Amino acid sequence: QVQLVESGGGLAQAGGSLRLSCAASGGYFSGNLMAWYRQAPGKERELVASITSGGASNYADSVKGRFTISRDNIKKTVIYLQMNGLKPEDTAVYYCNGDIMRGGWTSNYWGQGTQVTVSS
Repeated sequence: QVQLVESGGGLAQAGGSLRLSCAASGGYFSGNLMAWYRQAPGKERELVASITSGGASNYADSVKGRFTISRDNIKKTVIYLQMNGLKPEDTAVYYCNGDIMRGGWTSNYWGQGTQVTVSS
C-alpha cells in the first residue's frame, strides 16, 4: 500500500522552529513536483511550498524567508519543511502531496496531515 506519512508537527512558541517530514512508503517519488499545503480552521487548503526534482522551490508569500522545503533525492522517499520564525497564523494542519511511483504506475497522494500549533 502506497502512502505519505507526515511527522514533526506539534506545539511551538512564536518565533520558534519545527521541522516537518513526509515519508513515502510502498513507493518512491516519481520526480515530479512535491509540495506542502496547510489548512487552518475555517479556511481553504493553501499551498505553502513546492519543490521540483531539480531542487527549484517556490513559496507562499506568507512564509518566504522563514520556511525551507527540501527533498532527499537519493532515497527519493522523504521531503522536509523547515519552519523558522513561526507565527500564530502558521497554526494549521500541514499536508504533503506528490506523485508516487510503484510498479511502473504513478499516482498522486496526500498525507494524513500533521497539526502545527503556534502560541503567542
